[in-house]
Amino acid sequence: MILVDTSVWIDFFAGRNLPQVQVLEYLIQTDADLALCGIILTEILQGISNDKQHQQVRDYLEPLLRLEITEAIWLEAAELYRNLRKQGITIRKTNDCIIAATALHYKARLLHNDRDFEAIQQHYPLQTNCLVAN
Repeated sequence: MILVDTSVWIDFFAGRNLPQVQVLEYLIQTDADLALCGIILTEILQGISNDKQHQQVRDYLEPLLRLEITEAIWLEAAELYRNLRKQGITIRKTNDCIIAATALHYKARLLHNDRDFEAIQQHYPLQTNCLVAN
């Protein structure tokens, strides 16, 4: 199962020809088990101002697996942030800690293009097929 981060979906829907988009396209073509969690779904949809496009994206994402964010995941996300902060590493967005904790909890690989996940991966067993943003 692969949890696809917002950073990849945004590039995918924008039609950008980037390596992580090519990976996602391959995963879609091969019917890989792709997943979303609520935070990712919200991040994707909140940025779409056109109503028709908003509905098209919702429809496109509908069949994907949904990973519920349980209380244990919320608590793990907070610990993840705290532990990294104690080591002098500040994750820029709390949502990234929640997404990482979700991937860890469900033992899902994370496809992303966000350097914060690389920092997390240095200290946690986060499995990724990813590329780092500049």
